[in-house]
This record gives sequence, C-alpha cells and structure tokens, in this order.
Amino acid sequence: MKYQELISEYQMHLDALESRTEDILYKAEHGISRTEKFIKLLRQKVIEMGFKNNEEEISFFKHIKPQIFSKLIYYVKLFNIESKRPRSSSKFQIKYLNAHINKLQVYFNDNLDFYHYYRRGATTLDEEYFIRGKTDLRSPTDSYHFFVDDQFATSQDTTVAMIMAYDMLIVYLQQEIEKLETNNSVYQNAMKNSSSKLFWTGNKTELIELIYALHSSGSINSGTADIKELASVFEQLFNVDLGNYYHTFIEIRARKSSKTKFMDKLTDALNRRFEDSDE
Repeated sequence: MKYQELISEYQMHLDALESRTEDILYKAEHGISRTEKFIKLLRQKVIEMGFKNNEEEISFFKHIKPQIFSKLIYYVKLFNIESKRPRSSSKFQIKYLNAHINKLQVYFNDNLDFYHYYRRGATTLDEEYFIRGKTDLRSPTDSYHFFVDDQFATSQDTTVAMIMAYDMLIVYLQQEIEKLETNNSVYQNAMKNSSSKLFWTGNKTELIELIYALHSSGSINSGTADIKELASVFEQLFNVDLGNYYHTFIEIRARKSSKTKFMDKLTDALNRRFEDSDE
C-alpha cells in the first residue's frame, strides 16, 4: 500500500515518544501534536495521489486512516482523563477510572450494529461505509461529519477510529486500576512492616518537588534510579502516600510563579540557619 511508508514513519515517532518518558501528560500532549501533523500529511497525500479503485479506497478508510486517527482520539481523551484525575486516595482514583470505562462502554452500546459489523470483519456494506461521498442514514453515529471534509472522510471511518481508540483507553484504564490496587496493597503492607517513626508533615507537593529534584540531580545511583523507586522509598521512610506524583509534577512544571518553590524555601531556611550559627 502506497500510504504504508507514512504510517511506518509515524509509528517510529510514536515508539520514540513512548520510550522517552513515563510522564503520561507529556506523552499525550506531544502525541496529539505529532499525530495532527501526520494526519495533515496523510490527507495531503490522499488528495494528491487518490486511489486506483474502490477496493483501495475502502482499504484506506477502513484500515489505514483509522490507525493514525484513533491515536489522536486516544491522546486527546487520555489527556482529558489524566489531567482531571483526582490526587486523593487510591479508592477515589479507582472509582474515577471505572466511571470513565463505563462511559467508553456506552459508546459501543450506542453504536452496536456497526460495532458488530466491524468486529466480525463483515464487508457487505463497505461501499456505503468507506467510500467518500456516501452517507448511512441508518447509523446512529454522527455521520454528518464527513460533509466537513468530503475529500478525506467517509461516513464510518471515524467510528472505526473511535472503536480502536476506546479499546486502547479501556486497556490503559484497566492497567491503571490494577496498578492502584497493587500499589495500595503493597503500601498498606509496607506501612504495617515499616520501622520508620518519621512522618512527612509538609504538604505532599513539596515532597514530590524534592524527589524530582534529587532524581534530576543524578545524585542517587549516578542518575540511574527510577522515579518510582525513589517515590516508594520516600513513601516508606516518611509514612506517606504520594498518590499520582506524575500528575503533581505536571502541575509544578506549569506554575506561573517559581517552579522551585520548595527548593527556594529550603535554601532560605538553610541560609538563615547559617546566619543564626554565625551570630
């Protein structure tokens, strides 16, 4: 397929992004911008090159375009979900994530006929669903969207992309719930077995800023220590549950005032101590 080279290039960019960081909001933000760029390139290529026949056009809008467009939907939804994720206990986070899984399942139920058609690999209505300029009035989906860009959309290619994106989101959310349940169990056991009598009495954001500062300095294990390991050690040492520290780090990074508020506070406190000792 003449468009596959572009898809492969896009996938290479995506793999590099996924392996670069564990920061989910960073991945989502950059995933959105990169995917939008490749969708524009793909659209331009389609307008320039077109298709030899109906079979090639159906294949493109049923299989090729949704591969990229589903990623855009996935990253946009992921960013919205994670940016509003509560920073409270695991119990409330799990409840929040389960609510989103239920919302995603509603979409499948609302589009059940097409969902089953696509899932079973049917082809009888492909010319109605995946050829440009045709509309399917029987479909409950927002099929009117294809009028907006009749050169690069059919009545159902977006629905395929939505199904693929929601599948990926449900898997992601289920994995996050599993992590929270596991971490909660590990944390509770660690607290029971912890011999530390130290308790963090500052706010959690300050401790997270400190952990990221230490991680960034490369002072622990020559910079090879994982942020998860550091967070876990500090949680056990100070008998504290840090919650979603990746999310907190994004908030710290987005501060309009000093991004190193706690570091500045520590520096001031230490300087005052030096001054008091000199008197």
